[in-house]
Amino acid sequence: MSFAAILSASRMTADSSAGLRASLHFAGQTLVEYQARQAVRAGADRILIMVSVITPALSQAVDRLSADGIAVALIRDMVTMVRDAPRDADVLLVADGAIIAQGHVDGLGQADGDALLVTDDSRASAPFERIDAGQRWAGIARFSPALLFGTLDMIGDWDLALTLVRAAVQKGARRITVPQDDLLEGRVAMVESQEQADLVAQAVTAAGAVKGRSRGGIEHLLLAPLARMIGPGLMRMQVPAMQVRIAGMVLGAIALVPIELLWTLTGFALLLLALLLAETADRLDELALRAPPQGWFAFVTPLTILAALVIAGGTTQAMDLVLLLAIVMVADRWRLTGHARPWMIVTPGTILLLLVLAGLVGLLGEAFRIAMLAVIGSVGAIILRQRS
Repeated sequence: MSFAAILSASRMTADSSAGLRASLHFAGQTLVEYQARQAVRAGADRILIMVSVITPALSQAVDRLSADGIAVALIRDMVTMVRDAPRDADVLLVADGAIIAQGHVDGLGQADGDALLVTDDSRASAPFERIDAGQRWAGIARFSPALLFGTLDMIGDWDLALTLVRAAVQKGARRITVPQDDLLEGRVAMVESQEQADLVAQAVTAAGAVKGRSRGGIEHLLLAPLARMIGPGLMRMQVPAMQVRIAGMVLGAIALVPIELLWTLTGFALLLLALLLAETADRLDELALRAPPQGWFAFVTPLTILAALVIAGGTTQAMDLVLLLAIVMVADRWRLTGHARPWMIVTPGTILLLLVLAGLVGLLGEAFRIAMLAVIGSVGAIILRQRS
């Protein structure tokens, strides 16, 4: 069942700049954008952001979310909330400044009825709101339409989030307790400053460093692990994924120059580096909960590699190799490789590494023949393992 998400974005930070917590930089975007993408990943079909004042940063965040196809609206008063909140679906409420591990968000997204994520009272949970003598609210909850609108009818000027939580406690909402390790390691936190947001981002990106989608061939065996090592560092430096992706495209175009000048191995090495940048950009998108591109933009760097193979080969065999490799490349990117193992999928990176190694021992011409046989074998593996 679909649900909506209500995000609180009114509290000020503890920094001297006196900005909003929702506008703190987190995982390559503002904090409220990250919360919105978490909610969408958990199943939310619309996002309502409660604000006291509409700042340029919030407006830009809404524009970026809308550009990614996420239905989002800013709510400034209870009248607008009553009008826009769904009456036939639950809502997921996220506290102002709350960072919650995706697993907990997914769990509440699949919950039935009113539910609260809570933490036992301790020094680590002190930033969270107390709900009784032994527990505190951990910053996220799920409410039924009856509880939401029953609260909206009597809320007046009270704090919506805290009033909803207290109403849920009084009605005996189910409580899901956060392990203390999640608090101590930063997977569940309440941030009030940019310094705190940066520290929590390190924990979140480190926890996600071993996850994420990877492709076949050398991209899976070598480039993806390297990208997972590089990605969190670039994320903490606030380097946008788009800049890394464009850098890979530019480097790939530059690599064609030495190949034209017959410095083939130099050009191939630069293309491998360009491919690593493309993989790193995908990793940055995943850390920011954005879907990596699947359209033509995703194929710019790989297509540059195919052009380089045609230039370096200079034969009809090289052209045939490129055409077959393009088919496997698209199937790999779009996850159409069936049950073929990653090592069975021959990718542009695999061919580049093969040609570099062969070129170092003076067997570049023979390597094109080996590459052709490898791609044919890869196509066969994809076809034969479709139903296995």
